[in-house]
Amino acid sequence: MLPHAADSIARDGKILILAYDHGLEHGPVDFEPNPETADPEAIFELGTHDAVTAVAVQKGIAEAYYPDYADDVNLLLKMNGTSNLWMGEPDSPINCTPEYAKDLGASAVGFTLYGGSNHEVEMAEEFREVQEGAREHDMGVVMWSYPRGQGVKNDTAADTIAYATRLGLELGADVTKVKYPGSMKAMAHAVEMAARSKVVMSGGSKTDDAAFLEMVEAAMDAGADGLAVGRNVFQRENPTEILDALEAVVFEGATADEALALAEAAN
Repeated sequence: MLPHAADSIARDGKILILAYDHGLEHGPVDFEPNPETADPEAIFELGTHDAVTAVAVQKGIAEAYYPDYADDVNLLLKMNGTSNLWMGEPDSPINCTPEYAKDLGASAVGFTLYGGSNHEVEMAEEFREVQEGAREHDMGVVMWSYPRGQGVKNDTAADTIAYATRLGLELGADVTKVKYPGSMKAMAHAVEMAARSKVVMSGGSKTDDAAFLEMVEAAMDAGADGLAVGRNVFQRENPTEILDALEAVVFEGATADEALALAEAAN
């Protein structure tokens, strides 16, 4: 990784990525709790919130919607992704090149690596091409580091998540996105293993406001640099309220209770 390479998708050193690759990865089912969010424009509108430092989408959505929001949103272009219809060993095809990402106006690129999959070797080689291409165009590199497949028994175990962050560092990611390993101590270990590479927590499946914010607070207290969140924002009836709360926790150091009270009062 390169110092400051992720600055274009950070604010005061902290990161909040609004992830919206779910339509490809999970399918329309993820939009059912809040049907309006099937329209990517709704997500880009949320992406203009002060808390959001980048919006992560696949190239088709970037092509169709990003030009209208280029002045207000930082684009994180997801370089690979596969549908939930795929039933084989975890893998993810590359959908575009770093050069194309730069042409679309991306500030950074994202890439999923399934460490432990039978396809890990090929995915790591593909990541090398993406990472080096991004360097040529001065874009940051975010790795979705998700250990998964026949080589992985527990994808959220403390040692597994620490290995996941280390993969990001070793292979040249500026930011590594990982699942929360279940405790502040385990998250702190994962952050330590990332060394100078930044770590963001995956938002995961939707939970209630308090539980979600408490997990974010714990991750930040453990030394994480922020989070990449999708469903825990856009599946809510009032996504702006949770973004207000996340801004308080991630950027202002508020507790979960303080942030929730502030957000409720503002809305």
